[in-house]
Order: sequence, then C-alpha cells, then structure tokens
Amino acid sequence: MSRDKKLKEDWEQVLNILSATFSEGEVLNLDAIIYLIGVQELGQGVKEFKKDDKLNLMHIAICRLLEPFGYYEFDFFDNDGWPHYKFLEELPPLKSGEQTVLMKEAIVLYFKANKLI
Repeated sequence: MSRDKKLKEDWEQVLNILSATFSEGEVLNLDAIIYLIGVQELGQGVKEFKKDDKLNLMHIAICRLLEPFGYYEFDFFDNDGWPHYKFLEELPPLKSGEQTVLMKEAIVLYFKANKLI
C-alpha cells in the first residue's frame, strides 16, 4: 500500500474517532483536532478557555506534533502546568497543501504513539 493511501486511511480513522467523540455528527476540521490535542497535552481536563489560551493550546499541540520531526523539543512545565517547547529548526518552505499533509501525518503519528489508532 502506498504511503499516501495509508496516511489517508489512518487520517480517516482519526477523523471518525474524534468526530464521533467530540462533535454532534459533524466532521471535525484540522484546527479543531489540533485544539483537542493541545487540551490533551495541557492535561487540565475540560474547562472554559479564554481566546488567548485557545491559541496557546494550539501552539502547544503544534509543538508537540512537530517534536518527532525535530522542529521542537519539550523544555519545561511552567508554574501553571503549561508545557513549553524549545524551537530547534525552521520548517522548510511548504505550500499550503504540503503543510496540511505534514500536520495530518504528525497527528496520525501522535495517535499511533498514544495507541488510539
């Protein structure tokens, strides 16, 4: 099976699991999944977040997702329990579609590593 076909199948599995769990019949988009990963990585459970916190949660998720690719490295937890990452390397110039594929691949790897798929 080709790498692209396997990624597509794995991505569909992630979408189906998350959409069934966290939405009311609608398929979650990439940003929503990144946000959910940020909430998971923060580890403070379900609560109401301010707009700035939501952006920070997405940043946490992106850092965590790109960590296995060598772009970020976990650094420390602050006094409020928020994880912080060190920037290691610039992402190569990617077109929009290439960015999406990279994030989907990173999300699939994240869910495989956490044995959710």
